[in-house]
Amino acid sequence: MHGATLALVNQSFVKRYFPNGDALGHSVRLPQIKSEPPYRVAAPGAGGWLQVIGVVGDALDDGLDKPVKPAIFLPCTLWLWQGTQILVRTQGQPLAMVHGIRQRIAQVNADQQTFGEVRDLETWIRQQPVWARGRLISMLFGAFSLLALALAAVGLYSVASYGVAQRTSEFGIRIALGARRVDVLKLVLTSAGVSVGAGIAVGLALSLGMNKLIREWVHGSTHYPLVLLMVSLLLLVICLLACLLPARRASAVDPMETLRS
Repeated sequence: MHGATLALVNQSFVKRYFPNGDALGHSVRLPQIKSEPPYRVAAPGAGGWLQVIGVVGDALDDGLDKPVKPAIFLPCTLWLWQGTQILVRTQGQPLAMVHGIRQRIAQVNADQQTFGEVRDLETWIRQQPVWARGRLISMLFGAFSLLALALAAVGLYSVASYGVAQRTSEFGIRIALGARRVDVLKLVLTSAGVSVGAGIAVGLALSLGMNKLIREWVHGSTHYPLVLLMVSLLLLVICLLACLLPARRASAVDPMETLRS
């Protein structure tokens, strides 16, 4: 076994050991790299100084809920563990390529055995506990969001209906004085829209202001302005639908009955 004494480091490694950002060209040493056949095989000089030739991005290798640690990446020709896993990108069905991949490995080293369960990446991810926990949390958040949206729609409908009932005489007088039914419809929708718009503005301000706190509470949380915009538009549509029936009822008020009362 032989390999170049080179290494890659991640960004967390650079921030901790090279705060000036000059990691390239420097060398690191890993004395713990030793040959322990058949579990680990190291090339001659692997435990000496290794030149840093590149910096890679941080990756959550220890789990989505754990912080990123400084890491060093070595060539497999320099230090190889028993039972090394190989990740292959395919353009077709992944499991259909297993036979061809094993043939390629045999061409490189006829004595190299390939064993273990072969799975496509999607199946492997779905079998991880962290994925199942994240999916459960997403489903709970989605269910509570739908419940909150339904409660908001019912509340808007109730408030709009109550407001229309309280202003029935006003609408009747407006129609009697020459107001068109379309004008009454716009009046009700505008009144409800102002209230909902003010609520959405306050909600957006709180969401943007508490974004840093939410990121500390939910690890890995990110901020997507497009999502906030789509949710705001959805609330406006729900408001329109919830207030449409009371607004139509207000525009259908008989002015003669209003004048008699």
